Amino acid sequence: MIVLKEKKERGYKMVYQRRKVCRFCVDKSLTIDYKNPGILQYFVTERGKIIPRRITGNCARHQRQITKAIKRARNLAIMPFTTHIT
Repeated sequence: MIVLKEKKERGYKMVYQRRKVCRFCVDKSLTIDYKNPGILQYFVTERGKIIPRRITGNCARHQRQITKAIKRARNLAIMPFTTHIT
């Protein structure tokens, strides 16, 4: 559990933020594969950057696997490096 302090007029109010859980550890049927860009797209911003694990809630092991799969998919032209922004 993460405790954040939010400033009020007369002091601080405690706000509790629920800890994120790695979806790959919870659901063992999900697999990380570079040939499946549908799953990998959830971990990439619209600009093409890989989202960090503190935001996605993945564990370190699965974040490394996701990063490796995204980079492989980009090199094989399955996923774009960036989007075309005009």
